[in-house]
Amino acid sequence: MPARLTAEAMGTFLLVFGSISAALFAADFGVGATGTSLGIGFVGVALAFGLTVVAGAYAWGPISGGHFNPAVTLGLAAAGRFPWKETVGYIIAQIVGGVVGTTLIVLIGLFGPDGWLRSAQDGGFASNGYDELSPGGFGIGAAIVAEILFTAIFLFVILGVTHPTRGTKLAGLVIGLTLTLIHLASIPIDNTSVNPARSIATAIYGGGDALLQLWVFLVFPIVGALIAGFANRALFDGRELG
Repeated sequence: MPARLTAEAMGTFLLVFGSISAALFAADFGVGATGTSLGIGFVGVALAFGLTVVAGAYAWGPISGGHFNPAVTLGLAAAGRFPWKETVGYIIAQIVGGVVGTTLIVLIGLFGPDGWLRSAQDGGFASNGYDELSPGGFGIGAAIVAEILFTAIFLFVILGVTHPTRGTKLAGLVIGLTLTLIHLASIPIDNTSVNPARSIATAIYGGGDALLQLWVFLVFPIVGALIAGFANRALFDGRELG
């Protein structure tokens, strides 16, 4: 168990550190001599989330299962693929890994250009949000629906590609590409959570408004994951298919 918890913490650290670094350092980086943006934009940030999951899945997935997300852990438990009694330890490890990730970003920012860190925190530190904290101005209802649906979709894909008999050896790649797709579609809505550990890790440095809205990004990704887990178990598991 210590090795599994360490793997979950390291995988979540990689996810948060890599993807939030991309969002804060590279998304809007400068303008070149020709007037073209040098930043990676939404597409680059979406790819960063997907690539970090792919890397973590193949590096530490064989040790812990590669959840790196409390919603995934609970969704797998609801689907009967993971023991409920082990969920608390996994979730704590994931939260710790995520918080270490954003804390190290803050450490880098302390040695950055004058005002960079303050500006990043004033801008929400890539936290999730709705209304005035939504990149596209979407309200709480949009955030709730998006988090439930996109997290459920994510869990259905994970449960499908990791099935012990119907799964694929390319599961890590498929899961990472699915997370990329989810971010491509939903960053403008609420900065995309589908992962409470990611949301906690950024909100603690994102200021009071981000913390006040954090509950949405704790509750509704978990709701979506549980719906998918129980539904997948009822629809597809425990029977011969194909």
